Amino acid sequence: MTLVISVTTLAQGQAQEQPQLQLQVLPMRERAEVIDRVLEDKLKTTLPHLMQREDIDMWVVMSREYNEDPIIETLLPATWLAARRRTILVMFDPGSGQDIQTLAVARYDVGSMFKRAWDPDQQPDQWQALADIIVKRNPKKIAVDMSDHWGLADGISATDLRLFKENLPPEYHPRIVSAENLGIAWLETRTPLEMDLYPGICRIAHEIIAEGFSAAVIEPGVTTTDDVVWWYRERIRELKLTTWFHPTVSVQRQDPESLDHLRSFSARPEEDIIQPGDLLHVDFGITYLRLNTDTQQHAYVLKTGETDAPGYLKAALKNANRLQDIFTSNFKPGKTGNEVLKESREQAIAEGIQPSIYSHPIGYHGHGAGTVLGRWDAQEGLPFTGDYPLHLDTAYSIELNAATFITEWDKEIRIMLEEDAYFDSEGIRYIDGRQTQFILIAGQAVTQE
Repeated sequence: MTLVISVTTLAQGQAQEQPQLQLQVLPMRERAEVIDRVLEDKLKTTLPHLMQREDIDMWVVMSREYNEDPIIETLLPATWLAARRRTILVMFDPGSGQDIQTLAVARYDVGSMFKRAWDPDQQPDQWQALADIIVKRNPKKIAVDMSDHWGLADGISATDLRLFKENLPPEYHPRIVSAENLGIAWLETRTPLEMDLYPGICRIAHEIIAEGFSAAVIEPGVTTTDDVVWWYRERIRELKLTTWFHPTVSVQRQDPESLDHLRSFSARPEEDIIQPGDLLHVDFGITYLRLNTDTQQHAYVLKTGETDAPGYLKAALKNANRLQDIFTSNFKPGKTGNEVLKESREQAIAEGIQPSIYSHPIGYHGHGAGTVLGRWDAQEGLPFTGDYPLHLDTAYSIELNAATFITEWDKEIRIMLEEDAYFDSEGIRYIDGRQTQFILIAGQAVTQE
């Protein structure tokens, strides 16, 4: 299984008039084949371990068409763009080393893995068919997607839960439990096949960012930040990709406004004409092969005669890179997000860094299920989601910023970085590297008549 991506890289730290980018993504038919192969592998090789780890022997996921559980969307084959009528999937571990049973209480097979286990001609009532499957297998626990703390693990509707209970023999009701931890584990765990794909997906995202942050797109004195945002949206569509959020492009510059970085948090940046000497910031993500990216990088617009960003800005970037190093060095299996956040902030502050850390899992969803490591407005930590422990074979957007006072600008700026990383037994590593140099944009401001 090979993701076809041909890329001529635009080196960061090198200003070019026209980036030579040759991005190729798979045709839709081949994408579907990859998605289905990855899903089949994950159901066969990863799900059994997760069910045993979370002590769940039966997992029931159900949805009606266009009211999809976020988890069922990750279990459907690539050619199913939504559930059909009411789709019910059952995963049962019979124990004794036997294979997981994957059944579809539906009118059709659901992909290659979930075989139809309901014959409406023999049993017209779908709920009774589900009850018969459960009674026959006699599970110790019947896990369904309900959760107080994770929206992604709370996908069962009130109606489906009520009808499920009404049609299940009463003696089985005490066995109904939350699938919260199993659902989170399924969503957050990245398989070897997924990690074969992820670097190429992150590379595409990095290359699109570099293409947008170039003189091919930006003409200082003319181009606005909103122009660049909409260029990114159009470029993503041209490449037959999608984004999971609207990008933002913002400016920090030498002017009296000292809080311009806060617009990235409190509201969308106002449209602004890009000028030489500006420090640009982008927040950008794509979705491809059911995996998401989330990236924040910076570019510097060169002034006349400049060949590099000023040293004081490069020092600010180095400061933020050091915060990344501190933060990722504290990732250890079993630690909670709140513990990693606290340790990292204390160490950074002791080194004279002003940190703000707000990292999150990534994978099937941009803001994924799993361990949350701070929020920009909750640097003291978060209950429940921040108390969840780190597990291996998971991916995170390492999202943070470091504030630095720039004497030459007489103001504080923030270097806001975000890069996707993978956490396994060898530690945490960036999936496609990280920004350690500014992207440089050449160009002379246009003189207005």
